[in-house]
Amino acid sequence: MILLAVKQQAHSQLRGRPPGSGRTQSRSAAKKTTPDTLKSDTVINKKTATGLTAAVKAVSEDSMYIDKMRGTMYLWGKARVTYEDFELDADYIRLDQKNNKVFASGMHDKRTGKYTGRPIFKTGGEPPAATDSMYYDFKSKRGKTFGVSSEVEGGYILAGQSKKNEYDEVFIKDAIYTTCDLPHPHYGIHLNKGIVSEKNIVTRSAYLVIEDVPFPLILPFGFFPKANHRASGILFPTFGEDASRGFYMRDLGWYFGISDYWDAELRGSIYSKGSYETSLLARYRKNYKYDGNISLRYASIKTGVEGTVENKPSKQFNIQWSHSQRQEANPGTTFGASVNVGTSQYFTKTAAGGTYDLNAITQNSLSSSINYGKTFANNLFNFTAALTHRQDLQRHTVDLTLPSFSLNMSTLSPFDKKDRVGEQKWYQRLTVGYSLQGSNSVTTFDSLLFKPGAFQRFQNGFQQNIPVSLSLNVLKFFQFNSSVNYTDRLYLQSYRKSYLFAPAQEDVIDTVRGFGHAYDYSLSTGLSTKLYGTVNFKKGKLVALRHIITPQASFNYRPDFGASKYGYYRDIQRSKDPNAPVQHYSIYDGAIYGTPPYGKQAGISFSVDNNIEAKVRSKSDTTNAFEKIPILQGLSFSGNYNFAADSFKLSPISFSGRTALLKQKLGINFYGTFDPYQVNSLGNRVNEYALSRGQIARLTNIGLSCDFSFNSEAVKRRNDNADKIGQSRNNMTPQQAEALARISRDPNSFVDFNVPWNITASYSFNYSKPGLYTTVSNTLNFSGDLSVTPKWKVQYTSGYDFRAQKMSLTQFSFYRDLHCWDMSFRWVPFGPYQSYSFDLRVKASILQDLKLNRRRDYFNNY
Repeated sequence: MILLAVKQQAHSQLRGRPPGSGRTQSRSAAKKTTPDTLKSDTVINKKTATGLTAAVKAVSEDSMYIDKMRGTMYLWGKARVTYEDFELDADYIRLDQKNNKVFASGMHDKRTGKYTGRPIFKTGGEPPAATDSMYYDFKSKRGKTFGVSSEVEGGYILAGQSKKNEYDEVFIKDAIYTTCDLPHPHYGIHLNKGIVSEKNIVTRSAYLVIEDVPFPLILPFGFFPKANHRASGILFPTFGEDASRGFYMRDLGWYFGISDYWDAELRGSIYSKGSYETSLLARYRKNYKYDGNISLRYASIKTGVEGTVENKPSKQFNIQWSHSQRQEANPGTTFGASVNVGTSQYFTKTAAGGTYDLNAITQNSLSSSINYGKTFANNLFNFTAALTHRQDLQRHTVDLTLPSFSLNMSTLSPFDKKDRVGEQKWYQRLTVGYSLQGSNSVTTFDSLLFKPGAFQRFQNGFQQNIPVSLSLNVLKFFQFNSSVNYTDRLYLQSYRKSYLFAPAQEDVIDTVRGFGHAYDYSLSTGLSTKLYGTVNFKKGKLVALRHIITPQASFNYRPDFGASKYGYYRDIQRSKDPNAPVQHYSIYDGAIYGTPPYGKQAGISFSVDNNIEAKVRSKSDTTNAFEKIPILQGLSFSGNYNFAADSFKLSPISFSGRTALLKQKLGINFYGTFDPYQVNSLGNRVNEYALSRGQIARLTNIGLSCDFSFNSEAVKRRNDNADKIGQSRNNMTPQQAEALARISRDPNSFVDFNVPWNITASYSFNYSKPGLYTTVSNTLNFSGDLSVTPKWKVQYTSGYDFRAQKMSLTQFSFYRDLHCWDMSFRWVPFGPYQSYSFDLRVKASILQDLKLNRRRDYFNNY
């Protein structure tokens, strides 16, 4: 009877019903009395009468029963069946050996009522799929599943029924396609019928359902790419209207899956009023070696009223290139690139390529750098070369360096020995260095850059430097430093000046091509020490105050390289009066590495640095623990006195310092300059000390900057998170890499829901009075964010310019994490960039076009 109960249960399962409630007891009894019940691996030999070509392996953790009469095997409890590339796991599996079929299902738990142990199967290279129950034919390789859930290229398919044929095609019915990973997804595209093949998913009519609410939008058919390799295809555009350029079709394009190392996107946008834009974005990567991307963008923008001069097309372009190389790819050699070059009005005319990124639109400059480095001779020498570019978008000027290079030698101790025993002798402390630089650069207006004669405006030259230094301890408490420095400059051009009296009184500069050589040298020797002072307190929280003073004085000597024997300086007469004094100029004025200095230098340089800190009792510890609090850091005064100068022997005295208050939350930096000389009624300096008028010195400049953060941990967390993302750059998708680039450009674009709140503010003040007129500037900037709930984040940034008496760019941002969706709202309430944008979109990149956008830009109004 026990065996009969087990067989009756098996018959009920053959009819498609899940195991009954009495199965556990019957199976336990069967294990005790029936010799056919096994709990071990079973292998069905291949090449049996059924025609199978490989072994079928079956194993279960709980129990196994074989019905020899029917040729059927029953497995319970974490059962597993494998045949060729087919793998099946479930809590209940029935294996029909005669017909080469298998059935699998989960089991109902009597105590909880939950359906557990659902079948999970895998075929070939396909990802595992979970289902409520399933049939599979080993011979025909066809199967049928009920309630299947499978992951497909970042999305999920939940199908009521599905069948698989021998061509690895799956026919689905009553299915949902979604990127939400919940058992009951927030949204989905409901598919009546469809076919899932190796490369794509094709369906009949489909409609969108969000939070169980069907939307009236019905698609006559659906097509979802499902390629496991790169494939080319169309990029769908967006449609809308622009206030100044008309109706548009934006970002229509084609994706090129070139190879495993390269891919590219070609896009274009057209507007009804004649404007158009086109772009090419190419990405490349070779694992563990290098990666990068190239962006080429061109636009023809027409604005204003049609038929007027303002309606003439404005041609704009922008080129960007980014390249990074892994250090382990080529030890000792580095190569990198960060290029951003284009016309000065590209970002303003095209609204940053249609992204409306205010940081890009309001930027004042562009810069580029392509660099190469290599170490050789056992790291004794280091060679670097670079091509650089800087473009001022306001003044329309361009600085190009094509190229610059430097060769640096590590500092050597020529008289020291590697196998030295004992302390160094004084002569063994002598060190020698060497460096060589070269550069070829030009500064011009962007409109003249590609005009004839542009290359003739390049300035080029070389400079080599040899420093020799010696450092000794004198009388235990003093540090003696002495150095000799030799600098040699080689130029391929020099300059001659003449004064033109008519028609306009001005200097005329002629460029003389030819080899030029200019050198100078100097000698410096000095002493420095440290003085410590401590005041102890017996009562109260304050334990002690410590003051560290670091005075330094040095003697500097340099000959007068303006003497006629060197030939570096010449005279120019700017008056027709022969008795009028002449003026000196250097034939290398404006050269890349400058000119040897004019006048003799024989003077003393001095500086004093101060550091004050407090020692207080810690509140967090009752064992008399202490902590140090900085009060004043780096308060320094410096200047020099030149005995060989004819006038103004004492230089201006500069000072600077910094401190941090409120447990390092408020950082304060200050700086300034005192001029020891007076000025006349015209505001010009005169060689007379201000002390003669009762003043110690004139304050000609003072500045102050403060940075405050109510939650300094927020900044630390944001930087740490960005660093972690950067460390895993090699495993990033292109979308993630672009997100990291946005964080680098704008740290406020990084939304960290783990930081509940943060408020930061910065203030800068500058006072300048070199003569009779005073200039004052002070600005205040503040920003912050607040997590209203674990899923809501609010950010803001603003500021005030006290001189202009107006607010700076003010922006509010609201973020909402909607699990598989996210929502963002950005708002600029006032100013020239007044605008707003609302975005509701699916997080998954595969459905990036499933989104809702609403924006009113500063020049768009749509």
